[in-house]
Amino acid sequence: MEILTRLNAIEAIQTNWAPVVVTCIQFTIWALLSLLLAEVLRDSYHALCHQVSWLAKWHNKHHMAYKRDFSVVSLKAYRDSQLYHDILESGLLVAVVTPLAFFIHQAGFWLGVVYAWGFLYAASVRYFQGSIETDYTHLPGALEEVPSVWLVNRTYHWRHHFDNVNAYYSGVFPLVDKVLGTGLSLQGKTIAITGASGALGQALTAELVLHRAKVVAITTRPDQILQDGIKVLSWQMGNEAALLDNLQKVDILIINHGINVYGARTTDAINSSYEVNTFSALRLMDIFMTTITGADAKATKEIWVNTSEAEVSPALSPLYELSKRALGEIITLKRLDKVCTIRKLILGPFKSQLNPYGVMSAPFVAKGILFLAKRDFRNIIVTVNPLTYILFPIKELSTFLYYRLFSK
Repeated sequence: MEILTRLNAIEAIQTNWAPVVVTCIQFTIWALLSLLLAEVLRDSYHALCHQVSWLAKWHNKHHMAYKRDFSVVSLKAYRDSQLYHDILESGLLVAVVTPLAFFIHQAGFWLGVVYAWGFLYAASVRYFQGSIETDYTHLPGALEEVPSVWLVNRTYHWRHHFDNVNAYYSGVFPLVDKVLGTGLSLQGKTIAITGASGALGQALTAELVLHRAKVVAITTRPDQILQDGIKVLSWQMGNEAALLDNLQKVDILIINHGINVYGARTTDAINSSYEVNTFSALRLMDIFMTTITGADAKATKEIWVNTSEAEVSPALSPLYELSKRALGEIITLKRLDKVCTIRKLILGPFKSQLNPYGVMSAPFVAKGILFLAKRDFRNIIVTVNPLTYILFPIKELSTFLYYRLFSK
């Protein structure tokens, strides 16, 4: 009888708590959706300001208020930027989300309304107080961090002002930039590619030219570069330091060269695999990192490394797998130093001299790489193997956490 009474009591508690739990979950979902909607509306308006001429007249006052170090040109210019951009933008946001909250009839959605009013209040205070107290993304001073991934930081937003005003529109969450493909601008960038004479190197070169980038082809076989108007640099393995002067003005270095000894396991095969696939790439990274000096370099300089799908999947070539995995592991370690943005290219089998049996074409892979890079993916996966999309993020996260805990 006592057991039955206790069971009934537990059942009563569960019955009473179930609606509360459901309500809390519902509230949380609507609250998060309201915040997301508010940011999407803000960033969409921002993007329109760069596409619609009569909106641009007002928004340009915001750009005119700041110097390259985010110091303010003058108090008048700063107040004009608050009035014609910040107050106008947040006022429009309030005018949209507040009526929506009455229409939707969800308590959680009112968090988005409070969020919108918070922006309007802060912009109004900055305008009326008669002094300069700018928001976080416009704080003056040197850029100390690389552009962030999940939340917009000062370096990310600096690129919108001084790298390309027609990109990097997002203000807090970079969702709109990922959708529009404005999370990375390639226009006008000087991009150097190693392995430029290979199938992927030539395909990337062609795609980057279409994106109006200035391509520098770094190759051991300069006679095989057929693209017109491309600067070609010849280099020798082991003499990466000779490229230093040419890398000074490079914005993005794509490390794409490699070797595949297939089934060989001789001492020479081991040495050449690691020398070309691992150590040469690491030397180039270290040399390029010495060029990251000055206020702008932290924001604009990047390294992309083709580590391949071999990081997590068999490539039917043991030494290729081992050398590429070693490269991938050390890159994960180097990312902890946050010297610059480092992207990994996790590529499945594409047809090339290294892999004549690849199932993808090099132009298809090149298009996929740039599609994801412009959406600011730091781990760019292009493959036909669905398991890679599952296994690589797990492997990368676990390795990153391990290195962060046990390395200095």
